[in-house]
Amino acid sequence: MGKATGFLELDRSDRSYADPKERLTHYREFVIPMSEEQIRGQASRCMNCGIPYCHNGCPVNNIIPDWNHLVFENDWRNALEVLHSTNNFPEFTGRICPAPCEASCTLNIDDAPVTIKSIECQIVDRGWAEGWITPLPAARKTGKSVAVVGSGPAGLACAQQLARAGHSVTVFEKNDRVGGLLRYGIPDFKMEKHLINRRLVQMEAEGVEFRTSMEVGVQVSFESLQQNYDAVVMAGGSEEPRRLDIPGAEMAGVRLRAAPRGTLTATGKHVIVIGGGDTGSDCVGTSNRQGAASVTQIEIMPKPPVKEEKSLSWPNWPLKLRTSSSHEEGCDRDWAVLTKRVVGSNGVVEGLECVRVDWVDGKMVEMPGSEFTLKADLILLAMGFVGPRKPGLVEQSEVQLDARGNVLADTNGYATSRDGVFSCGDMRRGQSLVVWAIREGRQCARAVDLHLMGASELPR
Repeated sequence: MGKATGFLELDRSDRSYADPKERLTHYREFVIPMSEEQIRGQASRCMNCGIPYCHNGCPVNNIIPDWNHLVFENDWRNALEVLHSTNNFPEFTGRICPAPCEASCTLNIDDAPVTIKSIECQIVDRGWAEGWITPLPAARKTGKSVAVVGSGPAGLACAQQLARAGHSVTVFEKNDRVGGLLRYGIPDFKMEKHLINRRLVQMEAEGVEFRTSMEVGVQVSFESLQQNYDAVVMAGGSEEPRRLDIPGAEMAGVRLRAAPRGTLTATGKHVIVIGGGDTGSDCVGTSNRQGAASVTQIEIMPKPPVKEEKSLSWPNWPLKLRTSSSHEEGCDRDWAVLTKRVVGSNGVVEGLECVRVDWVDGKMVEMPGSEFTLKADLILLAMGFVGPRKPGLVEQSEVQLDARGNVLADTNGYATSRDGVFSCGDMRRGQSLVVWAIREGRQCARAVDLHLMGASELPR
């Protein structure tokens, strides 16, 4: 695969970013792709491992060495075909996936993995530019119908696979537009929404019907879906937020997510972001674009090491300090901080009382005398989600839940406790990555196809 000596001849390089001063003036993507010569050179670094650990590191099991080799050989169209064989939406993962495949790359032992994510993104972007990506409608219809509830990456992947198998698929989405967290949870500067729209055009041409502003459990009952469709897929995501259970959290200046432009903004405000993950990073980037006076991000866990111990972590996803492009645009970060009270007057947030903590034998201990207060006008909660919302869809379906409150279904049949009802993505596994959602959507589609037809040619 690639070039036998490529990893010896070329150092790792990757896409670059526009200057922070320039990119903070807009909400567009700001990644600068590599040239064709550069990307083919990076693909040549794939070293034909005897055991390609990247396969297992990638949740959709992308056949990474194969499309690396095809890019090196300048065979972009076949590279796209191989990429699409495992991933319905590589333009999404090529932008917002954290790339566990690169952590698993053999070259990551020396901190120089193949730039897999960038190569993936460039393959699919070229496919769109060249007009190679077209609808793939089924040759024959099966006469079977499936309702997919939720239009996030799991629901979309499941719907597309089922439509290509010949089933009549209807996707129900409670919001006014399709995309789930891809649309409403990912800021435009990380992934512009026209990328979703063009996939929807492709899916509609393949026979998928989208019904927006249609919440199952409210506008339409779950029972009616069971009566009118041969199978139902629950892919509604994990939307129950982890609550900030401290005094003052009810104030208007404490928000679950960064507000869309045109409503409450961070302009001129001192912003506190609670939560150190990707969502918190997105809040930082959005706040800076809205002109915040200052942005501080706090995390309850200890500060991770700058570099992981490879002998203990590789090829698994390592715990280490991660600095995003949003952090580089301007942000104070603090770790091992516990929030105690939101302070303010007349319902207006003025500050956040905190205390430093230590972790002893896995237990959190407050450090005496470490109390401090952060100035705050706006507090954004990015502490994650604890499971699917129960009112409406979940309650009406009466499916069994697991110990964490997610819909109970395994990863073989994706079947719930109700006959003909399936579940996949975050609604089944809990809050996770877009790439895991795509994997589960694809596998669930095969399970549904097998249930309806007794056999399936869809890939698992």
